[in-house]
Amino acid sequence: MRRAVCPGSFDPITNGHLDIIARASSLYDEVYVAVMINQAKKGLFEIEERIDLIRQVTAEYGNVRVESFHGLLVDFCKQREIPAIVKGLRAVSDFDYELQMAQMNNGLSGVETLFIPTNPTYSFLSSSLVKEVATWGGDVSHLVPPLVLEALSERLRRD
Repeated sequence: MRRAVCPGSFDPITNGHLDIIARASSLYDEVYVAVMINQAKKGLFEIEERIDLIRQVTAEYGNVRVESFHGLLVDFCKQREIPAIVKGLRAVSDFDYELQMAQMNNGLSGVETLFIPTNPTYSFLSSSLVKEVATWGGDVSHLVPPLVLEALSERLRRD
């Protein structure tokens, strides 16, 4: 079985993330979405909320599994026999950082990294920008799935 992982914080998941996950799911038999736990960062959504949202918006693919992880991504890969990491690249600036990570991950464990160019429609998109625009009342309905928009709107109303 061909397995890959799409790692990230997904706070919240965007249409850009979904594009990369969908494309990976057509290339691999099983795709893990690994939601990173970073104790130093306080996210807008709790880890379990992110996992639930991702599971719901990726359910149509049928071969996507969603889990959280804390620690080295290569350890997550080893534990699940995942030989490939799939990452979306938005710009050249992403490549500089991601190349270093890919080389480190390969050196640590032999895990390969596959870079997929982001759909130009989403080349500017990040979770941080979505949160900032939504916080100030901007329309992000075209940037996130409807379910995520609903959760984001509710969260921002409460906070």
